[in-house]
Amino acid sequence: MFLSLNASGGDWPVWRGPQGDGVSLAQGFPLRWSSTENIQWKIPCPPGHASPIVSGDLLFTAAFDASTEARLLLCFNRHNGEELWKREVLKAPLERVHSENSRASSTPACDGEKVYCAFLDGREPVVAAYGLNGDQAWSVRPGVFSSVHGFCSTPVLWRDKVIVNCDHDGPGFIVALSRKDGSELWRIQRPNQTRSYVAPFIRTINGRPQMALSGSKCVASYDPDTGELLWMLDGPTDQFVASMVFSEKTQWFYMSGGFPAHHVMALRPDGRGKISSAQVAWHHHPPSAVGVSYVPSPIIDGDSLLLTDDRGFAHAFDARSGEVLWSERFGRQHASLVSCDGLVYFLNDAGECRVVKPADNFAVLAVNAIGEPTYASPALSDGQIFLRSAKHMWCISEKNR
Repeated sequence: MFLSLNASGGDWPVWRGPQGDGVSLAQGFPLRWSSTENIQWKIPCPPGHASPIVSGDLLFTAAFDASTEARLLLCFNRHNGEELWKREVLKAPLERVHSENSRASSTPACDGEKVYCAFLDGREPVVAAYGLNGDQAWSVRPGVFSSVHGFCSTPVLWRDKVIVNCDHDGPGFIVALSRKDGSELWRIQRPNQTRSYVAPFIRTINGRPQMALSGSKCVASYDPDTGELLWMLDGPTDQFVASMVFSEKTQWFYMSGGFPAHHVMALRPDGRGKISSAQVAWHHHPPSAVGVSYVPSPIIDGDSLLLTDDRGFAHAFDARSGEVLWSERFGRQHASLVSCDGLVYFLNDAGECRVVKPADNFAVLAVNAIGEPTYASPALSDGQIFLRSAKHMWCISEKNR
């Protein structure tokens, strides 16, 4: 498994869900909603782009208060939206960010015992752990970080570790911290000293755990237990944001994104050391690259790779051949794709969510609007969809539930 957590089957305990790939195995989610229809509850929420996560009866997210310069960790009752506690993780001058970033863009992670969060204090990332009652367990500063676009290093959980990627415009690193006390377990010195914002993605393939990510002018895989480099492909461009995904059918990793050049590719995961194009199963690249997702992470659904590009077009690729199956304009989107029960949710920046049946005959089954901008990715848990918009947290569920 991706997380090795003590979480129930319905939990969404980290960004992109229990397997880190945006897929929920649960059922019973609403197909349609609006700002009033199928809204179980709606509460004000301070600003931030961090997504909600769910563990048991608790819902968490991160936020910031510009008036006090506080970075906040919030805990709510998932059933009624009651705020159970709010903790000031740190207070610091507001860092410079990209116009489409925030000072609270790193989604927390919860293992059922502690919740972990990450913020930037000047040039120092702060990673902190809190008990489910809101008591701080530990707080550490694992290094330095510098980027004109701000900070977004979402914690990833693996066995006894909290893993944080800090690619930046300097000596970038990935660090694994003990979930128990925050002590450092291993550290990876990253190449090329170039900013990227990719959450590592972990899969065990043929008995070998792999932590794959693009960033800092390369695509690489590491052993998440030790930090040892397994393989690395130079390029194909400089900077990355979207996380990678994996297909159980093809047994390949998929990478999308890049600046200044856009790429989408399928990679065989059995390489060793420096690898070459021989490990690339297929690759769309300039000048003919189509359907490249830079910020929102893609998703695998059956035989297809689905993503949405910076122009607002959604695309489906045949996961094995790379053939473009369909393209539709859904609107510009920063939220990553999520899916359940054969349906994929495309949530654009305007707060419109298209529920798509991508297999067989492509169909948009519903277009649901809440009337507020939305940058955070949805969380799916036990028939409830949690959305974080510019001003509110929403719980969407069929009323008979």
